Amino acid sequence: MTLEHPAERGGSRRGPFEHLAEKASNFTSSPAFFGVCLLLVGIVIGVHIAKAPLTWMLLAGESMTAVTLLLLALLKNSERRAEHAVQQKLDAIAAALLEAQQGESGPARDKLRTAIGVEEET
Repeated sequence: MTLEHPAERGGSRRGPFEHLAEKASNFTSSPAFFGVCLLLVGIVIGVHIAKAPLTWMLLAGESMTAVTLLLLALLKNSERRAEHAVQQKLDAIAAALLEAQQGESGPARDKLRTAIGVEEET
């Protein structure tokens, strides 16, 4: 277990969790996922309207809770990686602007070029 920022773990390569988090982020922003959520909410409402046994009500509610917790972990990972990539780009832009203002050409220009592709790497 590590407490490092997700974008800083393991160098420039993404691990299986990062790939899964990215795919989950893409799926959860799709109309298909909205349909799945509507179906799940419909099932919970149906269970309550049908006055199903308490076991079924608990199962429906706990299913929604489990989905919520999994999505929270996956989407937070994606959010943190995107946040880190944006911050790296802003830092590189600021350094390149500073170098340009001072009339120098240095490593900031190379860092800016590298930062442009950061989202693909993390």
